[in-house]
Amino acid sequence: MRYPFILTASLLFVLGIVRGQLVVDAVEFQGNKKTKTIILENVVQLKGNMPLDSLMIQRDVAQLIRVPSVSHATYEVIFLDNSEGCKVVYTIEENFTLIPFVSVYTTNQDEFAYRLGLQEFNAFGRNITIGGFYQKDIFDSYAIQVRHPMLFGPKMGLAFNYQNLTTQEPVFLNAGTAQYRYNNESVELLGLYQINSRHRVELGANIFTEDYQYLNGATSPNVPQSLKVNKYLLKTIYNYDATTYFYQYLDGYRSTFNLQYVKSANEAQLPEFIIGFADFLYYKRMGAKGNWANRLRLGLASNLETPFAPFAVDNNLNIRGVGNTIDRGTAAIVLNTEYRHTLMDKKWFVLQSNIFVDAGSWRNPGGDFSDFGDKQNIRVYPGIGLRLMHKFVFNAIFRIDYGYGITPNSSQGIVFGIGQYF
Repeated sequence: MRYPFILTASLLFVLGIVRGQLVVDAVEFQGNKKTKTIILENVVQLKGNMPLDSLMIQRDVAQLIRVPSVSHATYEVIFLDNSEGCKVVYTIEENFTLIPFVSVYTTNQDEFAYRLGLQEFNAFGRNITIGGFYQKDIFDSYAIQVRHPMLFGPKMGLAFNYQNLTTQEPVFLNAGTAQYRYNNESVELLGLYQINSRHRVELGANIFTEDYQYLNGATSPNVPQSLKVNKYLLKTIYNYDATTYFYQYLDGYRSTFNLQYVKSANEAQLPEFIIGFADFLYYKRMGAKGNWANRLRLGLASNLETPFAPFAVDNNLNIRGVGNTIDRGTAAIVLNTEYRHTLMDKKWFVLQSNIFVDAGSWRNPGGDFSDFGDKQNIRVYPGIGLRLMHKFVFNAIFRIDYGYGITPNSSQGIVFGIGQYF
């Protein structure tokens, strides 16, 4: 990947010396059948009447590939006759972007849950995401979302989310475990701003109601059997992405920082608290068919002594095979690492295997950081999995993973889903 670019950049540099300063007369796009050309023009930095800049072109190609409607992109510099100028043509391979998705997960504890949804990632050809899902996890849940990253121009947009999520949640008491029916109904509005091709920020607010209703299990006089409280949160998200994408292969680094301030309408029921977490992801190409992927997740929240702590140990969030929300904490350290190997790579279809290790530990509510070293808080789950991919359908990756716990009192389980785990 690097050597052709170095050769091309060197050639353009030499031509620039020989012919004088090259000026881009026009920037054109081809191959985009659904995506509006004006959207692609907003994505790239290179414009007409600008000096030819091979580094800028390379950044534009990388940014185009990150657009959901684009599977792959290349470019060509065409020198014009009888002119010191040239035109740059970006060629787009489009994705199919109306995507159904399904997540199914179970463990050896006979738990079973699923989520069915539908998302359009390029509505109206303008890079707008519209979607929703239905979830069955003992109880019924649903959500809708709209995301328009260019509503107010090339760099500014809005996102709206509505969610009505109901699950059965374990609450861990000194006397044992209680089961609660948990409902979270929320409305969220976020402002989106892209600083440049690698840096993005999101700022917004969420108004929500949490409702806990006791079902069965242990009880405690200090823990209510019924709790309903209105809350709001202020949220800041910062994303950095320096990853190179080449179909199923990723190479590079990206990170996400999420900081939230949560306040209850009734301080007597639940005091205000702050929660923050960061994901650090590193990908490395290994030979022609291998890809090493890593995610380190660090989370920290106000250390309230509450059974409703914010960081959950869960199949779909951090530890494959562990079960559906088996523990909670006020701080978390999770490391996921896996090696992905392409077994079959056809024109449109890819079969990929992976071996992984998921490991993590949590701070108990009201505890201290020494909790991370307690054996009862440490989970280590190695496992294997398969990926079935369509190259030209956005995020069309069907995954199945089997994780087996090797730490004390561990479980084992299968996790299905759409998209890479991280």
